[in-house]
Amino acid sequence: MKKLSFVLFALGLVVLSSAFMKSTTLKVDVAKSKANWIGKKVTGQHSGTIGIKSGSIIFDNDRPVAGSFVIDMNSIASTDLEGEYAGKLIGHLKSDDFFGVAKYPTANFVLKNAAATVNPVNYIVTGELTIKGTTETVSFDARIDQTSATAKILVDRTKFGIKYGSGSFFENLGDKAIDNMFELNVQLALTK
Repeated sequence: MKKLSFVLFALGLVVLSSAFMKSTTLKVDVAKSKANWIGKKVTGQHSGTIGIKSGSIIFDNDRPVAGSFVIDMNSIASTDLEGEYAGKLIGHLKSDDFFGVAKYPTANFVLKNAAATVNPVNYIVTGELTIKGTTETVSFDARIDQTSATAKILVDRTKFGIKYGSGSFFENLGDKAIDNMFELNVQLALTK
């Protein structure tokens, strides 16, 4: 009898707690969202933008528990160069030396865990980033609430098979060496 009472009590707690949990799925408003990138080399850096194609974040009681967003690799653009130089840079970034956009037109991130920090809207996010058909686990700090999500994500391009100009794989590059890490600053606007 005690065992049956305990089981009924436990079931009651589960039902009661689920009644108070509020699950909400918010979509990424792609028109109001953006991502900026920075790639560094020995002699300087380049910067630009890249479009968000789609995405959503699922919240339970205002806490992010799952989600994803898709990056449109065809939308990559330069903000530090113009004209012919910008065209050459973007053409090279879209080539197989870098992102192979013809074969891999999108990249995506899938949120697996968001651990809250001291501030209730700041999280250490862990998830799976897929670039050029390769998926790697990444972690980064993010600010996420019911209206937006912002993060600075540092990505080691060589983990995704992008080795062009990397001093880790090629010798004697001199001032032609390109940093393995690139920065992706993501600002997602969320809507119902």
